[in-house]
Amino acid sequence: MSEKQTKPEANLDKLYAEIEENAKLEQKNLTAQAEANARKVNKEQNELLRFFGGMLLFGAGMFMIFQNMIVESSWGMGSVFHIGGYGIPNGTIMIPLLLGIALLFLLDRKLWGWLFIAVGFVIVLAAVIMSVSVRWRTSSAWMFFVMFAMTFAGGAMMLRELFRGKD
Repeated sequence: MSEKQTKPEANLDKLYAEIEENAKLEQKNLTAQAEANARKVNKEQNELLRFFGGMLLFGAGMFMIFQNMIVESSWGMGSVFHIGGYGIPNGTIMIPLLLGIALLFLLDRKLWGWLFIAVGFVIVLAAVIMSVSVRWRTSSAWMFFVMFAMTFAGGAMMLRELFRGKD
């Protein structure tokens, strides 16, 4: 009889040991899963940090480049457009725009007025852009290298994070 009493206890001991082993394995799996999730979150944060770091480098480099450019305009000094050997004075390029405004108030069909305004606006915008000249301010070779290195490194960091394949 004592043998029968020990057998159920032995079975219970085995069952308890098996439950404890399963609990340990479950705890180990949960810990591994939590570590994997933490690594994934950390990786995503690093990607975002690299993207914004690249944006900061790119912006600083572009700022330095634009600080070393001198933009001058020759608007109002003679003519921008030339037809043959005759230059059209800058004031006359406003005629299509002014004509379009007059046609808006004159005609019932406003299509011609809007067309003249659009063409006049494009001509004025083209004249302003064509009268601009850009010069580079004298800078040291080191500053030139730093400006463009920052711009290209920052741009590359941003593009790397934007077009990285997701794992």
